[in-house]
Amino acid sequence: MTTGGVINQREADALLVERVKQGDQRAFALLVAKYERRVQRLLSRLVRDSAEIEDITQEAFIKAYRALPQFRGESAFYTWLYRIAINTAKNYLATKSRRPVTVGEFQGADDGEFFDLGDVVEDNNTPDAVLHSRQVAEAVNAAIEALPEDLKAAITLREIEGLSYEEIAQAMDCPIGTVRSRIFRAREAIAQRLRPLLGTKEDERW
Repeated sequence: MTTGGVINQREADALLVERVKQGDQRAFALLVAKYERRVQRLLSRLVRDSAEIEDITQEAFIKAYRALPQFRGESAFYTWLYRIAINTAKNYLATKSRRPVTVGEFQGADDGEFFDLGDVVEDNNTPDAVLHSRQVAEAVNAAIEALPEDLKAAITLREIEGLSYEEIAQAMDCPIGTVRSRIFRAREAIAQRLRPLLGTKEDERW
């Protein structure tokens, strides 16, 4: 709904989608500009080969452009786009064998866009604190990289993109209960990896 004449993100996207359907390619370019980095960020959590992420992103947007005539606006554009991106990544992974993950290779590990580590590490800039923060960040990212694809996608959409459970269910085309289960299992796996660093008990997370 609009408030005071200001349209929200979903409405703005819907207007651009309608312009694309009417043949305005510049409107689609605006959607690409708005969401390209977010799609790349999502794909970087799902696909290990960083050299392929740009191509997969481009393929996802091409698929989205071709499928736009069938988009009915029942969900937000970005959740629909994320679903296409996730499926494109799954298709890629189905045809490529994933190579082993190595330390220091994690996509996005240093961009501060994943978990808010302020709740799990002491807030100071001493060398020990900085080292500890880096170790925690690496442990989080290593735990995420080790997750099955569906759990990795769910926790990424929740913690990085900030989507609601309903939006994640739409993006992943599954029930909300399944989303909750995947996010719970992902957080448990991450907590298990963090316990030695944080000194938390078995029944604690972070």
